[in-house]
Amino acid sequence: MQSWLFDIRSRSFVLLTILFLVLTGLVYSGITESFDQNIISFFSENVGNPTLDIIMQYVTESGDVFNMLIFGIVILIIPKTRRIGITLMILIVLSTLLTGYIKCGIDRDRPDFDYEGVEFPVEISRDTFALFCEGGFDASYPSGHAARAMIFGIILGYALSERFPRGAYLLFLYPVMISLSRIYVLQHYPMDVIGGTVIGIMLAGVMANRTKLYKIFDKSKT
Repeated sequence: MQSWLFDIRSRSFVLLTILFLVLTGLVYSGITESFDQNIISFFSENVGNPTLDIIMQYVTESGDVFNMLIFGIVILIIPKTRRIGITLMILIVLSTLLTGYIKCGIDRDRPDFDYEGVEFPVEISRDTFALFCEGGFDASYPSGHAARAMIFGIILGYALSERFPRGAYLLFLYPVMISLSRIYVLQHYPMDVIGGTVIGIMLAGVMANRTKLYKIFDKSKT
């Protein structure tokens, strides 16, 4: 998984930046509105399975910023995983603030559908954080949950890639589940989670490279 780490001046970062700008332009101009509305309408009409509703609620809440910070702190405290914890903590805060300010600028309303599935035991989190920004709290693009979930998939997957070269890729199921759950609970459109995923890849690749995450393998060999 070495290719998932890259420098800010690398071709990977430039291409991802261009991709995100294109996606943002499409969303801001309304070109993707019909696609997003059709998908979210399908989900709104097909919820109501009690077991699936609860599963999706717990999946989406696992991506809440505070839950992820707790996990990051635990990883940070353990000496052997401290570098992983530092990288995760920086990325959790950075991605949450960055997606918050982008939401403020795009100011796209969240899906306007009433959830008619099983009532969840806790209120669904939105976690948009943008200081000194008005109007962004209820915005949807890009998804902070999707960005953080992708960060977790890349960082933890990379950390496990030496011991489990193929199994490490299974961690990418987590961002997929988070993205689906955000649409399922009617908090985000498909383009929101796609945009958030791209941001997660960009930030994780650059920050993991800056924090020299690859050094965790040097310690394991000594």
